[in-house]
Amino acid sequence: MSQAKDLWHKVKPCGHLVRPVAPTQLPGRYLSHQEGLPNLPVPPLQQTCERYLAALEPIVNEKELSHTKELLAEFQGSGGVGERLQKGLERRAHKTQNWLSDWWLTTAYLDYRMPVVIHSSPGVVLPRMEFSDRQGQMRFAAKLIAGILDFKTMIDNETLPVEYLGGKPLCMNQYYQVLSSCRIPGLKRDTVVNYSRSSRPPTHITVVHNFQFFVLDVYNSDGTPLTVDQLYIQLEKIWNSSLQNNKEPVGILTSNHRNTWGKAYSSLIRDKTNKKSVQSIQTSIFTVCLDAAMPRVSEELYRSRAAVQMLHGGGSRWNSGNRWFDKTLQFIVGEDGSCGVIYEHAPAEGPPIVSLIDHVVEYTKKSEIVRTPMVPLPMPRKLRFNITPEIKKDIDDQPDLTATVLAHLFCHLLSRMNVPKAHKMSPDAFIQMGLQLAYYRMYLQCCSTYESASLRMFRLGRTDTIRSCSVDSANFVKAMDDPAKPNVEKVILLEKAVKAHRAYTDMAIRGQAIDRHLLGLKLQAIEDLTSLPEIFMDTSYAVANHYNLSTSQVPAQTDCVMCFGPVVPDGYGVCYNPMAEHINFAVSAFNSCDKTNAARMAQGLESALLDMRSLLESTPKAKL
Repeated sequence: MSQAKDLWHKVKPCGHLVRPVAPTQLPGRYLSHQEGLPNLPVPPLQQTCERYLAALEPIVNEKELSHTKELLAEFQGSGGVGERLQKGLERRAHKTQNWLSDWWLTTAYLDYRMPVVIHSSPGVVLPRMEFSDRQGQMRFAAKLIAGILDFKTMIDNETLPVEYLGGKPLCMNQYYQVLSSCRIPGLKRDTVVNYSRSSRPPTHITVVHNFQFFVLDVYNSDGTPLTVDQLYIQLEKIWNSSLQNNKEPVGILTSNHRNTWGKAYSSLIRDKTNKKSVQSIQTSIFTVCLDAAMPRVSEELYRSRAAVQMLHGGGSRWNSGNRWFDKTLQFIVGEDGSCGVIYEHAPAEGPPIVSLIDHVVEYTKKSEIVRTPMVPLPMPRKLRFNITPEIKKDIDDQPDLTATVLAHLFCHLLSRMNVPKAHKMSPDAFIQMGLQLAYYRMYLQCCSTYESASLRMFRLGRTDTIRSCSVDSANFVKAMDDPAKPNVEKVILLEKAVKAHRAYTDMAIRGQAIDRHLLGLKLQAIEDLTSLPEIFMDTSYAVANHYNLSTSQVPAQTDCVMCFGPVVPDGYGVCYNPMAEHINFAVSAFNSCDKTNAARMAQGLESALLDMRSLLESTPKAKL
């Protein structure tokens, strides 16, 4: 259903590599850091209403805007429903660590019933590895596992370096949610369980090869992690025990619509053997997928094909059954050198995942100096599934859906571009204006645009929305191709648009954006069992939340790119990583929609950015 596009960069040293030590808890460091973080504020009601109207101006018509103004005046008036809901939100903020986090987890993820594949879970394409043989694949997988366990040591010891943004410490909670966790399907709502906090934290990972799952214990009896050599030996055993390629792809059930999978899950775990096997996958620290080679493509299309593989495995004929899509972290090592990650989005955003990836990739480059203990290791345990006729039918019914959904996914990768340094513009704002220009050139109108803003400055903070489409961006994109406008004026408009975006970003990361506040007011009304205020049933609200451009900046040190599907049927998903000399992009769209075309959007984005750069380089610096 979708298409995507990306650019690549040089690796920089990662640092923070840790000697393997026995996992121990050093309580207090993480907790004391967390307790020092401020709580997420509830923005003033009037401020949000004013900013909401400003955000609507470039994306709705005058009649709709006028109607919304009337509704907002009534909503925020003295003694009105808005004032009552605002007080309810403020009471909630006073009683909780974060008034938004539980609501957001439930609303954005656990209540979301579309498949997690493409619609929710991002994929990450790592640099292509050159495996000369199967041993190369196993060797790399062993190093990768050791690197993740090395990162886990910092989590277990609570010695993970605290991150900062603008001199302010960030919430590190998400790092403590991604290992040993899993999403559990429900009939109407899912749950996420973190097993690392249990009295006996997991010491195993799951490895899947040829659709067959194995439990691999990754710690010795003294608590030290297995060495790379030990892991290699164990992976060889797994490979040799799973050479049959005619096994039922039980994992493909996890790619279904959540309600359908919830029913199939209930059926699957009625059998005690199946339940035990599923629990072993769910409780594992993470999963490693040893993939079969995907169909060969040209060098030009390779990264697109690799992005498809990371996002969904390529369908039931290829590697989609070689996954457990509910697992928070799955590392993929393909026989043909295609490597990457897919992660279930509920516990964390992209940056903590990419930080882990940066660490692991750097770790895999180290020479191995640890001597392997000459201790015989137990055989990894194969997980058994009893396939009843009902489960067989669930699996057989699944490929029809998967084929329909996945055949429409296409990824396209882009290269070449950097932000002009002389103009001292925010690279993120510059790219976002390029997206606005590319979209306007294709559709001759502006659209509601979502850019993810981190709220990690606050305890348990997740995200809010940077609304990249503004009055200033609209003025710029309309003027850019107008031959009647002099270049100096275009540069002034571009600078204004970039500054407006920068200001909105600063506002968002400080908890003063509008989208989560409006969502909170809506959920407060639902919780109070009152009728939903008219502003939430207004056409403008529907337009504002129909994100034709869903975007995210996910910087990485590794030469990788993250990709995800659009959030609306006629939209685009865009992820990017600005580097010193170029930018990595992934652009996706559903091919089932005849209004969208990811290849055209990707080319349009490249042209827009190059045209903007040429405009700046050929025009004397404008004075505002």
